[in-house]
Amino acid sequence: MIEDTKRKPISWPVIALMDFVTVIGFDDIIYNFQNQGLQVVGDWVLLLILFVIPYELIVGHLGSTFPEEGGGLSSWIRHTSGDKMGYIAAWSYWVVSLPYLVDVANSTVVALGWLVNGNNSMEDKMSNQMFALLTAVIFVLFIFFQHHFSNSLQILSILGGGAMFIVTILYVIMTVAYLGKGGQVHTHPFNFTSFIPKFDMKFLMSLGLLIFAMNGSEFVAPYVNEMKNGKRDFPKAMYMLAIMTGFLTIFGSFALGVFFNAHNLPHDLKMNGSYYAFQAMGKEFGMGKFFLYVFIITQALYMLAQLAVLVDGGARIFLSDTAKKYLPKQLTKTDRNGLPINGYWLTTFICTVILLLSATLPTMNDIFNQLLNLNGIISPYVTSLLFWAFIKVRENEEKFPSDYVYIKNRKFAIFVGWWCFILTIVAATFGILPIDAKFGSATWWHMLILNIVEPLFLIGLGIILPMIAKRQQAKEAAKN
Repeated sequence: MIEDTKRKPISWPVIALMDFVTVIGFDDIIYNFQNQGLQVVGDWVLLLILFVIPYELIVGHLGSTFPEEGGGLSSWIRHTSGDKMGYIAAWSYWVVSLPYLVDVANSTVVALGWLVNGNNSMEDKMSNQMFALLTAVIFVLFIFFQHHFSNSLQILSILGGGAMFIVTILYVIMTVAYLGKGGQVHTHPFNFTSFIPKFDMKFLMSLGLLIFAMNGSEFVAPYVNEMKNGKRDFPKAMYMLAIMTGFLTIFGSFALGVFFNAHNLPHDLKMNGSYYAFQAMGKEFGMGKFFLYVFIITQALYMLAQLAVLVDGGARIFLSDTAKKYLPKQLTKTDRNGLPINGYWLTTFICTVILLLSATLPTMNDIFNQLLNLNGIISPYVTSLLFWAFIKVRENEEKFPSDYVYIKNRKFAIFVGWWCFILTIVAATFGILPIDAKFGSATWWHMLILNIVEPLFLIGLGIILPMIAKRQQAKEAAKN
């Protein structure tokens, strides 16, 4: 790949905005509002202080320590813990995006359903099999488009991401305007005590999805070497990201409590809640379905853009940054445009298996919820590797110097690293327990089995690939 030396460096505010799109969206607020109601506002505040700010500034520290590395987390792990751990991190970071990829494809189908019908009737009109088939069709179409129109998809990602950022802020602003004109709050009581979190089993079961909603800031780490002064400016982007994340989660959840009754939420809020939110806002302002259709179009663009980035970006990071000796040679093959085409097809295969397993659930809403919650299990497990890299860097400061140092006191920095590491492990483990089905019901047990089987499938595949690569290398060595 020939590097364009005339390309302008990426500024830190642009890095922060790029990262914001991958870290938090309107749907993330909806998901956790259904789990916790108004108490989620307190959860966001608590996690912002105890997890998000340390997490994003740790990313800033690691990005400043390894500004020339293009693999992000996998590069950090490889430098601190060796090639084998680097492969494990790269594989884990890649596969963790695949259930989310399925979730995004599902959300794309839902968005198109709202665009066609103008309501949530798709669930009644469409069978689970058709839902799964349409999701698979979207994957195949994106493999084709990614192969032939990659530049157009980059433009789509800018449009979709920018539009989502604007409409999400718009929702908060319109909520303030609604209250300013004397609008009625739909949740009662709506006072300070309503926002205080309860540290019960439901909180622990929700914690993984809360962390999933706020992680991903390391996704832009490969762009550090495209900044004018990445060592100095990348941490600034992380500060800006933390502020934006805090604003959106706290005030966004507050706004949902204004338009929804937190004690009587629709059962399909996770799948359709974003549309209900903008539908309710249009109704309250006497503007019919105007805001709804603005969001439907935005959501469709945003999901298609995310799909494009996830299909290409994840495969590129994994296949370009991992030691070749751990991969079958077929996976390292690229087409005439330098794209890892077989990596795309492996992505499609894994996503299809996950989708088919989850499609055995009774309803479309169950499928959507289980795939979503799967992210709250595997994503925190992989995020814990980031804190492991930070601990190793701070234990060996002489070997890994950094222009930006998060927490000058080395012992306290290591303590914070261990705190975040343990928190993510605990959150992921409790996330295995289904939160969207009645305890002990057939659906609850079904979801629990899937929450165990699907991660084991991903781990097993990650073990098989190096075995295939080793066998190929042995055969080539025998020929020579």
